Amino acid sequence: MKITFLGTGTSFGVPAIGCKCEVCTSTDPHDRRLRSSAMFETDTTRVIIDCGPDFREQMLKQEFKKIDALLLTHNHYDHIGGIDDIRAFWPFGTTEVYGDHHTIDSLHHALPYLFKTELYPGVAHIHCNEISAGQELQVGDMHIRAVEVMHGKLPILAYRINDIGYITDMKTISDESAECFKGVKLLIVNGLRFKKEHHSHQTVEDAIAFSEKLGSPQTYLIHLNHDVGLHEEVNKILPPHVRLPYDGMTIDF
Repeated sequence: MKITFLGTGTSFGVPAIGCKCEVCTSTDPHDRRLRSSAMFETDTTRVIIDCGPDFREQMLKQEFKKIDALLLTHNHYDHIGGIDDIRAFWPFGTTEVYGDHHTIDSLHHALPYLFKTELYPGVAHIHCNEISAGQELQVGDMHIRAVEVMHGKLPILAYRINDIGYITDMKTISDESAECFKGVKLLIVNGLRFKKEHHSHQTVEDAIAFSEKLGSPQTYLIHLNHDVGLHEEVNKILPPHVRLPYDGMTIDF
């Protein structure tokens, strides 16, 4: 399986508008982070997790081919704001979208023109599938399980795809949900910044502790803001099994 990090940034993106810190002014392209999203591909199947406002820019850099499933983690704009740009994929037919009740309901309210009986020409053709934590899907040759994590007080979805865990925007996770990620060979998980607590996101230290609790042999941190530091410098101080990825990075897993 090939994994592409389409975006590794938090809701502000990096650089953040108006910020003059060393990360936001860095000339290293690894320090430029679009909103978090990832693409999973085999020879026969393509699955994308989250579709934020940078989706168009992210997909311009990828091969133009069918999206077999779009998995949404929750209804915040930085994770669903690019849904309208799915219209570019009309040659491949309807795109199947999966999310929990609150996320699918939000799409109907935010983009009502996508759900009319008679669609006007040029709109995105999507079919929404409401799923819940614990539900399992088979998309092509990918086995997918939805898992509940807590984004502050908001329950959202994380996903296990085969032996890979993908978690974003998590603050806490129940023991039952954590058990669903036992045995993953690759963990992708959010770590907003070092040390300074956030009301709804893990710190880097939290993410490392969670990785070690699972015994994940390889972990990549996503949903990073500019406070996390420079990509090159941070990777020097992280444990050997934990890395910061960068936008456009691919892994053959």
